[in-house]
Amino acid sequence: MHKLCHKPYPAQLLPVTIGAFHCAKEISVMRIPRIYQPGVIPLQQDFALTEDGANHIGRVLRMQAGDEVCLFNGDGQNYQAVITSVEKKQLLVKAISATDNPVESPLKLHLGQGISRGDRMDFVIQKAVELGVTEITPLFTERCGVKLDAERLAKRTEQWQKIAIAACEQSGRSLVPVVHTALQLNKWLAQETKDLKLTLDPWTSDSIKTIAASQTIRLVIGPEGGFTDAEVTQTKDAGFLAVRLGPRVLRTETAALTAISALQLQFGDLA
Repeated sequence: MHKLCHKPYPAQLLPVTIGAFHCAKEISVMRIPRIYQPGVIPLQQDFALTEDGANHIGRVLRMQAGDEVCLFNGDGQNYQAVITSVEKKQLLVKAISATDNPVESPLKLHLGQGISRGDRMDFVIQKAVELGVTEITPLFTERCGVKLDAERLAKRTEQWQKIAIAACEQSGRSLVPVVHTALQLNKWLAQETKDLKLTLDPWTSDSIKTIAASQTIRLVIGPEGGFTDAEVTQTKDAGFLAVRLGPRVLRTETAALTAISALQLQFGDLA
């Protein structure tokens, strides 16, 4: 689903007096839609939007020639554009200008997420992108309960990447986090990195507030049912530091989003 441009056009609340009551009347202001357009976005020349973007702009929003749209392609910029032609089979736009989009967190966070069943994985990816993660690697673990052959895995990875793009449209991000192809937990743990490596443990003494500051972090989260004892040992042997979020045991999707929020608050840009 395409969302609206993260541009300061909020609805305004204006005071209105009705009889003896003082209330507020909301006046909605049209926001500029944000659309993901992969590839190079040329300036000052007409080009066609992708089929998804054209369908949303033309058929869902019923926008017309002369209306403004906000495009992004993952390079960190917003492209202010105007619709030049709406036809049955294509929709043409012209990008007028490009501006840097300073909404990225100084914290570079790579989430390794144990794959969950149903729509929980979709939810985690969507919200993790909204919270500012820079990379996501889905992980096969002993308790993930999900088996995918190569074809199904490719389709699922494509779906997860689309969810990440839609989350960028909604949250106003112009850098699109990469959703990597899923790996076995041990292979991801073995990757060489200089990032601070964290895992969660409600019974450890360390917390996010007590660890050394870092601007590059790898965070691994277990699936439903958590890691096995052998997997917990693997994470420790790979140099992952266990931290606690609190005394309660959280579900996998709750744990991931709570940890990301806490890290963004401590080292990133959450106020």
